[in-house]
Amino acid sequence: MKNALIIGGSRGLGLGLAKQHLARGWRVTATMRTPSPELQSLGGNIHVETLDVLDQAQVAALRAKLAGERYDLLFLNPGIMAGRNIPLTDVPDADIVNLFLTNAIAPIRAADRLAHLVPAGGMIAFMSSILGSIGTNDDGRAELYRASKAALNSLIRSFCARHAADGHTVLALHPGVVRTSMGGPSAPLDIETSVSGVADVIAARWGNGGHVFVDYRNQIIPW
Repeated sequence: MKNALIIGGSRGLGLGLAKQHLARGWRVTATMRTPSPELQSLGGNIHVETLDVLDQAQVAALRAKLAGERYDLLFLNPGIMAGRNIPLTDVPDADIVNLFLTNAIAPIRAADRLAHLVPAGGMIAFMSSILGSIGTNDDGRAELYRASKAALNSLIRSFCARHAADGHTVLALHPGVVRTSMGGPSAPLDIETSVSGVADVIAARWGNGGHVFVDYRNQIIPW
């Protein structure tokens, strides 16, 4: 039975990923920043930890608490939106700092602290976005969110270079545009379709090594 650690599993896509992997016979440890009755009620092979991924002391404490565990998959799912449909000049500095810390810096910091829990041959996956692709940016919309995910993608490549000897497969994953609090009610995909596709990609890419930027259909996205 495979074992997954999902950072950011309290709602939306993270919760969907926890449910999907449980349904596929995995054991799942998922973190929540604030209480998530739905996550906590899943039962079965679910274990829930409390974590604010922005708090490095909490991440270090989680690392110590899980020191004896081994995970086939570490999935970093933190993500927020800020400054949507607002001119860049009008977005408060504090919102920009929080966006970049949450979307780009915190996932990499957490991965650095937790990567040793994933043996060689395992996988580390980051929830990215096609909007983080510099090569496909031809409309400039959601520019701050784009920039934060482009920063994440760049940091993922640096993470892979620093951890090249660890023997992990590393994915930057675009889940599609999904009907969540971020994607909105008119988004084309439901959560189940997205997370089922993401889980299929994880299965298809298992053991391949290296790192790729792909969507939930396993299609390569230009960096």
